[in-house]
Amino acid sequence: MSALSGLVFAVLLVVALVLMRQGPGLGVPDSAYAQFYAGGHGSVLVTAGLYIVPFAGIAFLWHVSATRTLIDELPGPRSEVPRWLQVTSGVVFVCMVFAGTAAVGAVALLTVFSSTPLPPPDVARALSSAGYGLVFVFGVRAAGMYMIATTRLARARELLPRWLAVVSYLAATFLLVSTTFHPALLLVFPGWVVLMSVVLLLEAGRHRPATPGPGPRAHPVPTPSAPEVHHDHDDRA
Repeated sequence: MSALSGLVFAVLLVVALVLMRQGPGLGVPDSAYAQFYAGGHGSVLVTAGLYIVPFAGIAFLWHVSATRTLIDELPGPRSEVPRWLQVTSGVVFVCMVFAGTAAVGAVALLTVFSSTPLPPPDVARALSSAGYGLVFVFGVRAAGMYMIATTRLARARELLPRWLAVVSYLAATFLLVSTTFHPALLLVFPGWVVLMSVVLLLEAGRHRPATPGPGPRAHPVPTPSAPEVHHDHDDRA
């Protein structure tokens, strides 16, 4: 379930990001904002991407719970701080993505479902700036913290090879210190989730104790019974 939910999350998030990327970026002039939202076709795509984001968040929360359960079922040292950091950072990431994409797609949503006059381009730009800040400043850092906590928990159970742990820590550090707003940055996290999910699934199968399968039953060895003692009865009168 951990691998399946991780794959679903990655696919849905990438599709949502591609659709929402159809909207104007922060560096385009005001005329590009006005032209995009006046056309209407691009707003439908952004709105469709906005509706996919909640399902990606649900799949990720499922992935967080399944991964934590998978790790806890295996023997090994328990550390409460990484366990709670994993859950907390995962929830914060989902909240930031929800709020950020809602801000970016607010004007597109208004265009599709309302006939009121559209706000001026500076309002649309301000909403996009707030959304980018929530996702790229706060959400990306929460994703990096989730990667660090999950990697530490999995390494404590000897579920991850050393190379993957090194890659995970490097990718998490990159997300923590990155200052770019390029959408490609958001592809690092779902790509890592896919890789981590597959490895966890394979390694967990190797660490599970083997259960005895059906086979010929051993016949019980009979235990020797105590010899019977015969008592001679006295027939004398």
